[in-house]
Amino acid sequence: MHDETVDRTTDGSGSLRELTFADIRQFNPAAKHRLWRDYHGEKIPTLKEAVLESLHHDLIIYFDVKGHADKAVAVLTQLYLEYPRLYNTSVVCSFMPDVVYKMKQADRNIITALTHRPWSFSHYGDGKPRYTAFWKHYLSMAFDVIMDWSMHNFLWHLCGVSVFLMQKNYVSQDYVNRWSSKGVHVVAWTVNTLAEKMYYENVLQITYMTDSLLEDCDPHY
Repeated sequence: MHDETVDRTTDGSGSLRELTFADIRQFNPAAKHRLWRDYHGEKIPTLKEAVLESLHHDLIIYFDVKGHADKAVAVLTQLYLEYPRLYNTSVVCSFMPDVVYKMKQADRNIITALTHRPWSFSHYGDGKPRYTAFWKHYLSMAFDVIMDWSMHNFLWHLCGVSVFLMQKNYVSQDYVNRWSSKGVHVVAWTVNTLAEKMYYENVLQITYMTDSLLEDCDPHY
């Protein structure tokens, strides 16, 4: 699951913390998808089921870890041992440097990535401030400045990343060149229009994440 609740991505409701897997398994993950008519009867998969399906179709997997670093590292380490193909077909990524650091310490052969969006502490993806209180807003902006500087100056090296996942609006040719000089690949997210895809693929010549390979989609931050 991507969110802390099931409301946005299923026909169910509630916090993941308060639901069992048996509860979650009953929800329809295609209910609010634009292609829901093509996916009747789909069930929310376990991590292993999702991995096996992806391997079957020769897909690149991004294990996007939202937290619980120690638990995530333990599960993923076992998963890589069980399915060695993942070493060549997957990336473990997170906004949280501790997750990426601990993953790399557990297994140096796993490809890891830091995910970043500048001003994420103080603003939502669409640019709206997170806080109305003056002191909270500017304190969070100070954290943003510190985090951005840290990510680009030493955290990437400390965590041993091979990839940097950056929100698309902050990716330029100079930015790509700067990371390339350090031996790090840039992946832009989330690129949802044909014009953007052409730019990132043909001009910047980098990989991007998208919600659809076939059509334009709404912006995603």
